Amino acid sequence: MERLVFYVLVFGALVKAQHCPGRCICQTISPTLTLLCAKTGLLFVPPSIDRKTVELRLTDNFITAIRSTISQIAPHAFVGLKSLRALHMDGNRLTVINSDQLKGLINLRHLILGNNQIHHVELTSFDEFVSTIEDLDLSYNNLRTLPWEAIARMTTINTLTLDHNLIDHIGVGTFTLLTKLVRLDMTSNRLQTLPPDTLFQHAQVLSDPKMSSSNKLAVSFGGNPLHCNCELLWLRRLTREDDLETCASPEHLMDKYFWSIQEEEFICEPPLITKHQVTKPYVMEGQGVTLKCKAMGDPDPAIHWRFPDGKLVHNNSRTILYDNGTLDILITTLKDSGAFNCVASNAAGIATAAVEVNMIPLPLFVNNTGHMREADPGLSDITTSTKSGSNDTKPQNKRVVVENLTANSAVIHWPSERHIPGIRMYQIQYNSTIDDTLVYRYKTSSFTIHKNRRD
Repeated sequence: MERLVFYVLVFGALVKAQHCPGRCICQTISPTLTLLCAKTGLLFVPPSIDRKTVELRLTDNFITAIRSTISQIAPHAFVGLKSLRALHMDGNRLTVINSDQLKGLINLRHLILGNNQIHHVELTSFDEFVSTIEDLDLSYNNLRTLPWEAIARMTTINTLTLDHNLIDHIGVGTFTLLTKLVRLDMTSNRLQTLPPDTLFQHAQVLSDPKMSSSNKLAVSFGGNPLHCNCELLWLRRLTREDDLETCASPEHLMDKYFWSIQEEEFICEPPLITKHQVTKPYVMEGQGVTLKCKAMGDPDPAIHWRFPDGKLVHNNSRTILYDNGTLDILITTLKDSGAFNCVASNAAGIATAAVEVNMIPLPLFVNNTGHMREADPGLSDITTSTKSGSNDTKPQNKRVVVENLTANSAVIHWPSERHIPGIRMYQIQYNSTIDDTLVYRYKTSSFTIHKNRRD
């Protein structure tokens, strides 16, 4: 079992030594103290550790929780240990690292969490020591992802050990600012590709990064199911001192040694759109519609959409984009009439296809004579009523009345128009500076609208 060593460096006034914890051996070399608790069957870290302690050895125990009262760490377990430089908790049974468990370790330089059962690290778990950490070991765990944004800010780190996990993705630009990094181990994960980074331009690739004897960045990535296409050409051009990595795909390169493949064989295929359609050819204004687009290529193309006016479609309260290329327009407007463009792109190129949407405008209001009413562009059909002051504003001869106004809501009501046959539903259009035009439908002649949600 990996050793677990807990180093505490404390600077300050000396205090009277506390009693040695049960099962442990205490060695005092003034003014420091070493606690030897290895192979003693401990289930937790001994409570009330003397603050003169500089080294705490907990090798080969059964610690499932750190409670400084080891499977979990109690919140704020290390608060007060501002001088702590090294924390070794490898070889235990930790499963989760929460954001408040490592609070207080503002000067931590070495964090060793290897050989546990960790499957989740919260986004802010490393924030306390992101500017001081030099050595981070998370090897031999069950991690599928990490707080990459926090790691990208560890500008003092020189060793990052992530081998033997389940990691299948690393964000682009993660290592750009890590100029002091000299060893990066990503062996035996589930990575199909690695993002190119300027930091890797002068790196050397080793089967064992511990063999590196220079200040040059040593990278190890063997044991991953690499997809050997043009996206890994940058990696193929690095200096290497081993020939152990193999390709898992594409099929014609399967099981071939990565470094034996010629550069011209690292190819990509441009996108080919295989399907583009709309669920219905004609759409009544205010109704919803779905547009679908599928594409193939190597690597898999990313799909996005553009409105008929050329603007990029984003996720909001009116439109929803899915990873499979589907676009849902929940509430259509007349501006949606025309050709939506599906755009598929990857490292090899771009493909586009148009999907036509035909909008049917809602009919104009018909008065009692059967003639369409012409709208007066200089007047509004909306009257507001407030309750401030002694003189309430009385509704004038308007068709729509808005009252009970607040910062985020209003009550709207209008004549029922029951004498007009065929009216089944009313529609209200709401224009926002944040979202596109929203259209609400209601069956009665009274309606409450809230700005922060749809009724």
